[in-house]
Amino acid sequence: MPVEHAFAVFGLPGEPGSEEFWAAAGAPASVPADGGGWVTLFLWRGSAARIGFESWSRDVPLRRWHDTDCWYAEVRMPARLRVTYRFLVDDTAYADPFNPAGAGGDRSVAATPDAPDQPHWAAVAAGADAVLPLPRARIRWASERLGGRRTVRVHPAGGGGPVVLLLDGDDWLYLHPAMTAFDSAVAAGEMPPVTLVFLPTRDREAEFGCRPELWEAVRDELLPLVAESGVPADGDRLVVAGQSLGGLGAVYAALQFPDLVSRVACQSASLWWTPEAVKSADPLGGPVGGSVAARLRERPDLSGLRIAFDVGEHETRMLPHCELVESLTERAGATVRTSRSASAHDRAGWRQALLRDVAWALG
Repeated sequence: MPVEHAFAVFGLPGEPGSEEFWAAAGAPASVPADGGGWVTLFLWRGSAARIGFESWSRDVPLRRWHDTDCWYAEVRMPARLRVTYRFLVDDTAYADPFNPAGAGGDRSVAATPDAPDQPHWAAVAAGADAVLPLPRARIRWASERLGGRRTVRVHPAGGGGPVVLLLDGDDWLYLHPAMTAFDSAVAAGEMPPVTLVFLPTRDREAEFGCRPELWEAVRDELLPLVAESGVPADGDRLVVAGQSLGGLGAVYAALQFPDLVSRVACQSASLWWTPEAVKSADPLGGPVGGSVAARLRERPDLSGLRIAFDVGEHETRMLPHCELVESLTERAGATVRTSRSASAHDRAGWRQALLRDVAWALG
């Protein structure tokens, strides 16, 4: 099919590169692909570039339309996919200037037409001017166990309630607007009021890699600071929410610190993790379920644990690790919820599960 016909199929008028064409350009547009899935058109105006996807695909180079300033790629995408991407020009990253859905200053979010809606997640302007609202309350945490100083933001959604500890908190502050999303979910009656604690991470591998120091510091240092902060918070009811390595850390905490962590919401937890796998050229190629599965085979009593597992349905190599740990956790007596999001390894796809699963973990 000639390229000009393909552009017309995507609803774009005029000759590519013309002012009429650019005036109509918008967010990536998709049309059904032969054999299922979608073909999605990405546009870039300027010089040579490539598309960098969060995890779903390798970088995709853009093609130039003749000698114009129009660069494009027609990307084959599977059904039900929401993905973060950016345009890469040499060593610099840019958000998509035609896409109003952003994630931080240099990322955008695209979704196939059949991807489920994400109510409560307000569209964030893309580009350098993107600024998310931040919680007013903050705690200066100088941790003796972990070393260094951190600024921990705290937000009482709906007036405050059980503590929801958001691991990788800076991502939920500066890339995805978790504060306003939780506010909206509480206002809609989809979860009770909660107190969000945004925990920034200094060294993800060290802090989330099945080690006790972070959780000792949370128990003995951070939660007492939250209690003293003046922000309404029920410290006796704690939900830990984590993704990727953060999800691994949350599951580890539930196993090793059951008196502290009995409610977990994890998305695409790195359940392939073992000390050896981290250093491997193929981390996901090791023992299925990693160190967590090995611990669960000892049949700990998890009857007090309420845990939600979610993983992107396009994360094919993650699925066996997650499925085994889900099964072993349930056999150990935990109350377990499992689901699959329309995503790869990407917060843009997990974020609706975050709201739903935190609400479920609170019962």
